[in-house]
Amino acid sequence: MSDTATIPLSVHQRWRAFWVCVAVAALTILDLTKVNVALPSIEQAFGAGSTELQLIVSGYVLTFGLTLVPAGRIGDQRSRRALFIVGLTLFALTSIVCALAPDTSTLLAARLVQGVAAGIQMPQVIGLAQEMFQGAERGKAFGLFGATIGISTAFGPTLGGLMIALGGADDGWRYIFWMNVPLTIAVLAGVIWLLPKTRESRPARLQLDPVGLLLFGLVIVALMAPFLLTTGSPDDNPQRWWLLVAFAVFAAAFVGWERRYAASGRHPLVPLSLFAISSYRNGTLIQAVYFMALPAMFLLTTLFLQLGVGLAPVFAGMVSIGFAVASAAASYIGGRVVTRIGRPLVVWGLVIMLSAVIALTLVAYFVPPGIVEIAMAVVLTVGGFGGGLVISPNQTLTLADIPVKQGGLAGSVGQLVQRIGTAVGTAVALSLFYSTVYREDDGATPALEVYHDAYAFGMISVGLFLAVALVLGVSDLSSRRRRARRS
Repeated sequence: MSDTATIPLSVHQRWRAFWVCVAVAALTILDLTKVNVALPSIEQAFGAGSTELQLIVSGYVLTFGLTLVPAGRIGDQRSRRALFIVGLTLFALTSIVCALAPDTSTLLAARLVQGVAAGIQMPQVIGLAQEMFQGAERGKAFGLFGATIGISTAFGPTLGGLMIALGGADDGWRYIFWMNVPLTIAVLAGVIWLLPKTRESRPARLQLDPVGLLLFGLVIVALMAPFLLTTGSPDDNPQRWWLLVAFAVFAAAFVGWERRYAASGRHPLVPLSLFAISSYRNGTLIQAVYFMALPAMFLLTTLFLQLGVGLAPVFAGMVSIGFAVASAAASYIGGRVVTRIGRPLVVWGLVIMLSAVIALTLVAYFVPPGIVEIAMAVVLTVGGFGGGLVISPNQTLTLADIPVKQGGLAGSVGQLVQRIGTAVGTAVALSLFYSTVYREDDGATPALEVYHDAYAFGMISVGLFLAVALVLGVSDLSSRRRRARRS
């Protein structure tokens, strides 16, 4: 790593910097979820096909994921503040291009670059938090960060639906992108004027491992692309799954190269030694599987309420507000007590989330329209409390044993597995949902019954992913207790 000197910060400066970082994270995560509700309007405006519509959302996720690790490496070696400014400026410009897009191709290209902008910013948020806080104070910071992620994820569809309601079917989707511009300018002003300097950089050669970077890019594209191109439509190209063979080849080449590069005394793109730290390895796996479930749960619920029950997008999105509020409260509480309670907190959170998924499926089947959305909102509020006990406490436990100078890189790997988990989980859930619709919608079966079944099949995958996360959490808890007894 480059030679840097840490500048001591007062408590006030640390928390001021943290709240700027939280604003950056909120802006980035909002754009992951609020665009989903705009897809029907974009389809109507441009006559876009299912693959093009999927790429408008998934292209952002792909380039976001591709940029995270190299941006984390650069942030660990150079100025995080400068990277915030670059990322936010690019984010604002691409939002303008999206809002003015005359056709699908322009919109898709702008979304791809917007994903790069988001990927530049997010590792700096985690890296700064890791750098500025230690012990219980770090748990509190990650608790607030987790609350932000929960609120942004759950409020995204509501805000998107509100913009559609304000702008109408023709222009509402453009309002979603215009909304980013003043928000980004405000956050950029905070970065420029409120973010203190945390390190004095001493010039040193930037170490990026270009061959590792190329192989890493091929690994991520080959892994994510087949899932991102899965819509559940019979028109999906079955040949896309051959990319997973390419993924296995590129992954083996990447691991081999990184080991060789590290053995030569240089700094690899991803130090594989990080995964020898059990707290980091186990926490990262839990993040990956949990995020296979969470965004898919929101998306399936929104689709069921819009397509099956007939709710307007803004009202379908509002069903998740209770989740956001409860998740924020639980994240804050979890962040404060995680250093004392540890992994059991995450395990109990996963139990509550799994119970909520089962309850949502039963509510969809047995509660009639007009009441079902209220019942789902109540269940999601309970689930939100469980979700808040998962994200931020797990983040704290995952990074607890990571050296500060690798905080940005370690955090960016965590964000990357979240994006991969989102892509895989959403693809699996949507495939089950839409394949059921295509199979059962014969014109004679009542539409609501078709969507009952589609929702149930999709939620089975969500429940299975949460069950795997729960098994990983219990396994990690058992290994921690064994180590404690030995010591």
